[in-house]
Amino acid sequence: MSKRQAQSAAVRMGAVQQAGGPALELVGVTRRYPQAGGSISVLRGLELAIEPGEIVALVGPSGAGKSTLLHICGLLDRPNEGAVVIGGRDVGKLSDSARTALRRTEVSFVYQFHHLLPEFSALENVVMPQVIAGRKWTQATAIAFEILEKLGLGERARHRPAQLSGGEQQRVAIARAVACQPRILLADEPTGNLDPDTSAIVFDELLELARSEGLCALIATHNMELARRMDRIVEMRGGRLVEQ
Repeated sequence: MSKRQAQSAAVRMGAVQQAGGPALELVGVTRRYPQAGGSISVLRGLELAIEPGEIVALVGPSGAGKSTLLHICGLLDRPNEGAVVIGGRDVGKLSDSARTALRRTEVSFVYQFHHLLPEFSALENVVMPQVIAGRKWTQATAIAFEILEKLGLGERARHRPAQLSGGEQQRVAIARAVACQPRILLADEPTGNLDPDTSAIVFDELLELARSEGLCALIATHNMELARRMDRIVEMRGGRLVEQ
């Protein structure tokens, strides 16, 4: 990042912190990985702002850097340059323990595979992350059951993952992500393992739940039909984000 870009970024971050600003903002984010004889730049000075309640589709070919971008937004990786601002706060200056604590309460993920704990019921899978975040078991159970009911799983709440269909398992994963009431929802091909009909249904439920909860969401997908259902589309192209 040039000196001029750095000064501009500092001014913008100051404005964001004073005004509240977007739920999630990337300012000049660059990510390089070392390789023999040099390094490869995956992200090149990315700029992105997502408002509270806004749902943004992230598209682009495999290998374009979508997962890297999601990991940086979710505080699982750090950029080489630039800043990640969550709720007006530059999180790049936080310690690893502070980033972990922030990730526990502010950011949630939905992956292509549900990653449910097989020995626990659907309800317990949604309850446990809340308890880990500090919520009492009774309150967490009530919230979990309410969300599962919204997703049509009230009668399946006591079933273990192996007793649920693929679509039902992914609904539980969505409920788990939303239950802690995060500021930001990040999803990487959240319906990619489902058949087209089930995918469309589960995706609509994901969007409806995200909107009802007022979440800022960034959702990576290869499916342009699904992408067009979101508020706007950004494309990873040559290491940069291009608004469609």
